[in-house]
Amino acid sequence: MLAPICLFTYNRPAELKQTIDALKRNYLASESELYIFSDGAKDQQSDEKVFAVRQYLETVTGFKSVSVSCAPVNRGLANSIIAGVSKLLAQYGKVIVLEDDLITSPNFLDFMNQALVYYEKNKKIMSISGYTMDLPSLKNRKDDFYLGYRAGSWGWGIWQDRWELVDWEAQSYQSFRWSFLKQFRFMRGGMDMPYMLWKQMTGRLDSWAIRLGYCQFEHDLLTVFPVRSKVKSIGFGEEATNTKKSHRFRTHLDDGLKMDFEFSPAPVIDPLLVKEFRGKFSLRSRIVEKFKLA
Repeated sequence: MLAPICLFTYNRPAELKQTIDALKRNYLASESELYIFSDGAKDQQSDEKVFAVRQYLETVTGFKSVSVSCAPVNRGLANSIIAGVSKLLAQYGKVIVLEDDLITSPNFLDFMNQALVYYEKNKKIMSISGYTMDLPSLKNRKDDFYLGYRAGSWGWGIWQDRWELVDWEAQSYQSFRWSFLKQFRFMRGGMDMPYMLWKQMTGRLDSWAIRLGYCQFEHDLLTVFPVRSKVKSIGFGEEATNTKKSHRFRTHLDDGLKMDFEFSPAPVIDPLLVKEFRGKFSLRSRIVEKFKLA
């Protein structure tokens, strides 16, 4: 059974249409069930765009089934994702998650579904990511996947038992906060992670992803990434929820021709890829990008 697709949308009808159009070109689109969660407007300025989004959602076809859930009020992205993903996992046991500013390759659903089946009983794997950054060592890599310490948030999949590991209140944070060793180890997925968690816990950020990442760190679990990205973001801009501008996360989308992927049960981490991955989140890379965008 294919995993259902869970798509979250808010107030960007143009980006949403591109997301849906790309998803419809997936080889498995017509066999997949699509669940769309439309968040309510947070102010009058967003109301017209949310209305436009919902008008467009009434026209979406090309999937095995399409179900649209419209929130009467603004719940925010984090709350919407936590509630929507939890609901579908309770019904299906696994899910593929997208947001309304992501373009997928035609073989995105193939990769995600095959990985979800392959690693379902491998408790060392936290989640599957459809996105990967352009890392130098991936260019000549012949494998279909690699493993990393940080959960992907742009086109990802997870199982119910892994999702239920997450403590959304992060009750262990106080002991983590005063442990230099734990914070240092948390940075193996990026030096920004302890800071993001601090912002979350102090009300300066509302992110489901950093709490998922913290859970992954606590349980010492891994993420499966594709060697060639099956997802790219078109969401940078003033209306973006988090990142307004960035070049660091641009990636080359897979040509989508390959439909069968090979995986390995051995959770082997490549230290060079870990270093290159972590480097994308380093202070140096952020400073260089800031000057390039200035």
